[in-house]
Amino acid sequence: MLDDVDISVENSLEPLLDANEWNVIETEFNPTQLHHKETVFTLSNGYLGTRGSFEESYPEDFAASMIHGIYDDTQISHTELVNCPNWLPLVVEVAGEQFGMNSGEILHYERRLDLRLGLVSRDVRWRSPQGHTVDLHFERFASLADQHVLAIRCQITSVDFTGEITVTATFDGEPKTQGTPHWQTLNQGGVDQILWLQSQTLHSGLGLGMSAKLIIDGDETAAVSVKNADFPTLGTTFECNPGKTVIVEKIVTVFTSRETDIPIAAALERLADEPRYTTLLAAHIAAWEQVWQNSDIIIEGDRQAQLSVRYNLFQLLSVAPSHDDHVSIAPKTLSGFAYSGHIFWDTEIFILPFLTFTQPALARNLLTYRYHTLPGARRKAQEAGYQGAMFAWESATTGDEVTPRWVPGANGELVRIWCGDIEVHITADVAYAVWHYWQTTDDDEWMHDYGAEIILDTAVFWESRVQWNQQRHSYDILDVIGPDENHDRVDNNAFTNLMVQWHLQSALALWDWFKHVYPEKAAQLVKQLNLTTERLHRWAEIQERIFVNQDITTGLIEQFEGFFQLEDVNLADYEPRTKSLQGLLGIEATSQKQILKQPDVLMLLYLLRQAYDYNTLKVNWDYYTQRTDHTYGSSLGPAIHAVLACDLNNPTEAYTHFLRAALVDLEDVRLNAAEGIHAASAGGVWQAVVLGFGGVRMTQFGPMACPNLPSTWKRLKFRLQWRNEWYEFDLQPETAMSVVTQEASVPVFATVQAVMVNG
Repeated sequence: MLDDVDISVENSLEPLLDANEWNVIETEFNPTQLHHKETVFTLSNGYLGTRGSFEESYPEDFAASMIHGIYDDTQISHTELVNCPNWLPLVVEVAGEQFGMNSGEILHYERRLDLRLGLVSRDVRWRSPQGHTVDLHFERFASLADQHVLAIRCQITSVDFTGEITVTATFDGEPKTQGTPHWQTLNQGGVDQILWLQSQTLHSGLGLGMSAKLIIDGDETAAVSVKNADFPTLGTTFECNPGKTVIVEKIVTVFTSRETDIPIAAALERLADEPRYTTLLAAHIAAWEQVWQNSDIIIEGDRQAQLSVRYNLFQLLSVAPSHDDHVSIAPKTLSGFAYSGHIFWDTEIFILPFLTFTQPALARNLLTYRYHTLPGARRKAQEAGYQGAMFAWESATTGDEVTPRWVPGANGELVRIWCGDIEVHITADVAYAVWHYWQTTDDDEWMHDYGAEIILDTAVFWESRVQWNQQRHSYDILDVIGPDENHDRVDNNAFTNLMVQWHLQSALALWDWFKHVYPEKAAQLVKQLNLTTERLHRWAEIQERIFVNQDITTGLIEQFEGFFQLEDVNLADYEPRTKSLQGLLGIEATSQKQILKQPDVLMLLYLLRQAYDYNTLKVNWDYYTQRTDHTYGSSLGPAIHAVLACDLNNPTEAYTHFLRAALVDLEDVRLNAAEGIHAASAGGVWQAVVLGFGGVRMTQFGPMACPNLPSTWKRLKFRLQWRNEWYEFDLQPETAMSVVTQEASVPVFATVQAVMVNG
């Protein structure tokens, strides 16, 4: 690992980085960082995610495996993504003493996450309490080639021990989710080398089947048998002597009732067909190689940036559902329980651009999830007294709102949460993602089948949500929460109003195209959504007259009505600190001050970059950046500030913001990485590098780059897919910039236009 890196200075621990910047390495086990490192060493495969807990467990660990779409009912947050049966348990005993990181003596330790291979490994030289020394090498992966396959390999070598070593493997069938039980074991057992578990969630009734087999190499006399009929365990015992090596493989398969009617039958059937560990690993590595071919970013001259960028991309690529369009990516991916595994705007605004440009099939799955939740969005709108589709601020399986309305405060008091009722900008955010996916991919078929209905029915919602202000002859959107959640129940939030303006403009433009290209489908939507001529005219009128308070002379935009009248404070007065300003001052006091949790007006200027000039960005940057809690506010902010700082030709300041995002999990810069991966920040890292430092903009001629590289970066190389063609950028400082294709290297200056490549 990169330990104790000051994000404001050059990294000083390069020896812990391997030569090719593909490995996250930990060379010393620190129990106080147990939960943080469990997050860091998370493995996922687009179906299941498992935190980086030890196979043999550790006291007070947060062992967890989560599967997309496996929710169960719970108090307060309605439903939560549950901790699934733990497939990891593998215990080694030397002369009757169980190996553990908290027993005996650790003579050597190294844990490694190989991002290129999607493989976690651990090497330990352990001396037991009785003085017996063994070398242990653990490896594990969640197969990207077959999402239902998981595998562990343990290599045991005696250093100075002669005697019996026992290895046992089992499942933890009924883990709790932050103290709440969610599983009922229906059946479990074992025969020969095979173990199985059949479970069901307590409330949602989702079934899970898990099976495993244990294989031994290096000792022909070692037999695997089933022990303990009440709690089935696979075990083997063998004689060891100095220099002898024995390898134990635990191959696991898992299915749920979301994919098949009888999960346990599917798991056992798949297990019977599975080859050995090395064959499974080879297929897994080949799958990762294909993914990295299009999604990798190469940075030369900054090893810390190179590794941290790859780490963030790895966590997104590994969790994106490749075979399921009824699920999405939660803010903590499949690595932690915070936010209950609910789906927010994080996915559409922060994660999707990376996938849209490098893995469009994965982006399409995530957007199709929103289509499947339209019935829930329509129910939410109707229950609130509106028309059309109003997306849930927090969504799960059905799209119905699952944001808790009341949560316990620090002193046990109940605190009202308004986000689910009035943080309505998510409806425009989803439409924005749909539009930009379509513009980037030219996927007319998906727009015909799914996208148009999303954009149009959410536009219907906005028509019913605005209010006419007779006094100033404008349309208002009252009682909302913008991206800056330090201020709730505000009127005419600029981000919301201007995103609604964009939404209605885009809906009208889409409809003008759609009704000519797909007249039959258009006729169907006219009837289904009541798209009358009067309705379309009203959309045009609303977008023309929606209210925004912007100084015509300076271009400064007021975040919401009355924001400029709030108390102005100097954020430097509260330093040093290790918590958010809201955490220091309290919810009510913070809401009365000009303190931002994250960019709001600046977020608007980022999403609608083409619509605002340099001066408008500069004046709003100068006003709002100094009022934003960059260190302990929202993790969604730093990457966006990095892009905008590049737009303002300030790569040094951009780099400071970039590192806050890039190292948020690796270095636990916000002191909350134990809760899980910061998925939105990870997606923002890609945007900071490609759209910020790379300066990529989409033009009528294709993607263009006007790079603004940090001073230490000697090279920035990446690929993008735009309208079914791949573009490869190879950017270097000064006049050395070039675009390298598979055919040629083309020297360019100042602005770079990528050349299409095949494949």
